[in-house]
Amino acid sequence: MEGLVSSGINTVRVFGITKHQSRFLPSSTLHLRNNSVCGFGIGVEKKEKKQCFVVAASVGGSKVVHFENTLPSKEVLELWRNGDAVCFDVDSTVCLDEGIDELAEFCGAGKAVAEWTARAMGGSVPFEEALAARLSLFNPSLSQLQDFLEQKPPRLSPGIEELVQKLKANGIVVYLISGGFRQMINPVASILGIPQENIFANQLLFRSSGEFLGFDKNEPTSRSGGKAVAVQQIKKAHGFKTLTMVGDGATDFEARRPGGADMFVCYAGVQLRESVAAKADWLVFSFKDLINSLGFVCRVLGGSLLALRTCIFVLLFHRRGR
Repeated sequence: MEGLVSSGINTVRVFGITKHQSRFLPSSTLHLRNNSVCGFGIGVEKKEKKQCFVVAASVGGSKVVHFENTLPSKEVLELWRNGDAVCFDVDSTVCLDEGIDELAEFCGAGKAVAEWTARAMGGSVPFEEALAARLSLFNPSLSQLQDFLEQKPPRLSPGIEELVQKLKANGIVVYLISGGFRQMINPVASILGIPQENIFANQLLFRSSGEFLGFDKNEPTSRSGGKAVAVQQIKKAHGFKTLTMVGDGATDFEARRPGGADMFVCYAGVQLRESVAAKADWLVFSFKDLINSLGFVCRVLGGSLLALRTCIFVLLFHRRGR
């Protein structure tokens, strides 16, 4: 959904990390280099310590994009390792797909939604308008949604399960913040072991007959700037001092503001949005970069003996697994 809410963002589909393939570009368009210092990504070559070159393909051809934020600074690493919480975008970040596009295709309206999306890319569209317009193109019924959830289980991005487990083992609280739909995100949260109360997402509404009614406009994520509001609510409610937002798009970057996220990590393992990636505190093409940089951080909360024992157990288990 990200492309609907901002203009001037060149979206590039990223290939090679899995068998997942874009429906927009042939797999031969980009070439993967596994031995890159910049991370597991597309067309990445080592030039200098803080430089990364990515071959970005589009309909009109290809070009080389230069990024200088693929290697984190000491300050960024400190925030990442010692933060209180991490909030993840879901579509094209935690999951390989864009949920609403997949649901539209399942309901037989994939082409119409894609065409509307292409038109919307020409200018800035308020998120709530974009969401309502796309849903109106196919008006999914409750039975269609249930069939979709049964037949199309979520496809998680490589490494996300390990990353979430490691964050939680280090005492870092994990949240999912999405402009997608809670009904489709609940199964994802269940796989990752993230409690329902840690999900901020939109809610599809249906009549008692199962007919599509709309979406809950009271959810902060149903509006432009909603992710930033959700992050601010999380920090205020729990007293978190440092929080990281991880995502692929402009609405994820918007969460990095005073009172909101203290750091934005752009995940470009599925889609690379150049203008967003360039502004990130840290650009990664694989969750392995985040996993390897995390390490194990012991946190004895409130002097709890149980927390200390748990931390020692985790460290011993990690050492034995090497």
